Amino acid sequence: MSDFGLLSLLPPLVAIILAIWTKRVILALFSGVWIGGVMVAGWNPITGTTQTLDWLVANAIDDWNVKILLFDFLIGAGVGLIYKSGGAMAVGKALTERVRSSRGASLMGWLLGVLVFFDDYTNTIIVGNTMRPITDRTRVSREMLAYIDDSTAAPVAGLALVSTWIGYEVGLIGDAFKDLNVDYGAYTAWLHSVPFRFYSIFAIILVFLVAYTHRHYGPMLKAELRARKEGKVLRDGAKPLMTTEIDLGMPKEDGSVHIFIWPILTLVFVTLYGMWYTGGGGEVYATDGLMGVLGNSDAALALLWGSFAMVVLAFFLVLAMKKMTVEEAEDAMVRGMKQMIIANTILLLAWSIKSATDAVGTAPYVVDLAKSAGVGGGWVPLIVFLIAMFISFTTGTSWGTFSIMLPISIPLAYGITGNVGPEVFASIGAVFAGGIFGDHCSPISDTTIMSSMFSGSDHIDHVSTQVPYALTAASVGIVLYILFAIGLRNWAVLLILGLLLLLGAHYFLSEWYGKKYGVPHGKVPIYVAEE
Repeated sequence: MSDFGLLSLLPPLVAIILAIWTKRVILALFSGVWIGGVMVAGWNPITGTTQTLDWLVANAIDDWNVKILLFDFLIGAGVGLIYKSGGAMAVGKALTERVRSSRGASLMGWLLGVLVFFDDYTNTIIVGNTMRPITDRTRVSREMLAYIDDSTAAPVAGLALVSTWIGYEVGLIGDAFKDLNVDYGAYTAWLHSVPFRFYSIFAIILVFLVAYTHRHYGPMLKAELRARKEGKVLRDGAKPLMTTEIDLGMPKEDGSVHIFIWPILTLVFVTLYGMWYTGGGGEVYATDGLMGVLGNSDAALALLWGSFAMVVLAFFLVLAMKKMTVEEAEDAMVRGMKQMIIANTILLLAWSIKSATDAVGTAPYVVDLAKSAGVGGGWVPLIVFLIAMFISFTTGTSWGTFSIMLPISIPLAYGITGNVGPEVFASIGAVFAGGIFGDHCSPISDTTIMSSMFSGSDHIDHVSTQVPYALTAASVGIVLYILFAIGLRNWAVLLILGLLLLLGAHYFLSEWYGKKYGVPHGKVPIYVAEE
């Protein structure tokens, strides 16, 4: 890895700026990867292009990545069957009898996102696909659905006591303690860090607040007004990553809820079993408990198994219930997979830009800047939170940020204080919270892309409407880390203060934007669907 210094920020910044400016995310991501290739090749554009292609190939055949790409295609096939057979419409009609308002649909999406806590990828799939027909009927914008989907994915999975995340997180903490020769339980430290993950906690609360009050600010206010008043869940000219209605045509009118419910449940339970099986099952559980099983599992392979089982069952059901012929079912599957081409292209480029940022040293450069500043123990959480936010936003990876920052932040906090106490716990929590910030709202994050994909939202519209809310939760976190630095160590008091700050910020911003756009209090009217 060459030392590019400040220029190491160029690849991610090019991708992010171009994505927001041109609204052409594929072009923007490829440009970022290509700039990184040219830099690594000594600024030779020809050699840099071949390096770019090498990264694309390497990421396409990576064991984890290829499973996710195949999983996406299978999900597309399953969604094609469920949608075209009328299963999704049948569920939408059944739930609409109980959930008929935009408030009810928004809150239901939030609740479902919290309940599907065990994996962020699975969360985006289930929430997006389940809620899309319901939110469309109740005139909730696709941008709002994508925000709900995204904000209850990584933030929820990162906090859950049982998830695909916890094994990885605990393992990184344990490795850092081992290197320091510290005899302290990694899982205990993980638990102590949870109350200090201010961003994740308040991001989840803010979704509920926005969904319940219908008070919005930023671009989301315009998006929700458009959906309520004009019935347009997508803006004119939007390019959703998943264009189900266009690709598959209108669904059959006589669909059955069983064609939706059983394949989705199969996806969930086969995925959970896959995690149990690939994680070592009972043998590992007997020694390391459920956390050990999850930490040892191959989540990508489990998701692949789950999606394949989902497609097989959906295919069987549509034929057995005589909702589709074999030819119609095959056509729906192929058209469903077609929906995923653009999304998978973006995923591949997002992984490739991570290769580019690794090659030019983006993350180490940012970390070295912080280390050279020299700070007291109480200020470590604030600093590592800010650095983790920047790294995760510019690289699009939370797990990568964790692997970079935890081996630095834990020794830094421990080295200054000399003990495993609040400073260490808060530093651990700050790394996880800051990493999830980028995973949550960076345009090059895989879960942000998947939230756009399964919510059927234009990707840049999703990012631009979500960022103000993400920054609100992050700003509250920054204030709390400052209070921690100046001596307030009680996490319960900090969380109460944070909640008050969040309520105040939401009220002020919705009032301000409401006046700006001529919408009293920034409150969008509640829409009630007709019978």
